[in-house]
Amino acid sequence: MMNWLKNPAIRFFLIAFFLYLLWFLVYETWLHPLGTIDSMAIGLIISHGSFILSLLGYELFDPNTFGEGMRTLGIVGSGGVWVGDPCNGISLVALFAGFVMAFPGKLKNKLWFIPLGILSIHILNVLRVVALCIIDLKWPHSLEFNHTYTFTILVYSWVFALWYLWSNKLSKK
Repeated sequence: MMNWLKNPAIRFFLIAFFLYLLWFLVYETWLHPLGTIDSMAIGLIISHGSFILSLLGYELFDPNTFGEGMRTLGIVGSGGVWVGDPCNGISLVALFAGFVMAFPGKLKNKLWFIPLGILSIHILNVLRVVALCIIDLKWPHSLEFNHTYTFTILVYSWVFALWYLWSNKLSKK
């Protein structure tokens, strides 16, 4: 009677559904309203972005200039970039990790691939914010377009590339 559970596609979709349900129940109804994880993720993005922009020789304005605390990163002479909860990468990381957890593969490979994938998504997100700060300084008229389209396509393409790598190469080892 339970032979249909042996089908890998059905098993994948069931696991993915239950992981999504778990994500929704834990994050959306409990963790996100508390704001702790989102604030921590945004703080890391701002901190790492500030470090990179400083290395590149840019003078940064005080993040408290606009009363937003550690949510704003900007170069002196620009309006700055405000990092909101939807842009902190947490949902994207959950989507990435959920796919890898639901997809067949050895646990030992998942245990190193998921953290490395999360790290790479964070690094890409930091570089995205750094680039948006530079765009805001040099070409402010194109900030919204690049935020909405260019970097969304780049970041999601990266996640799809990680999924491709997992599903076609690493899950089979």
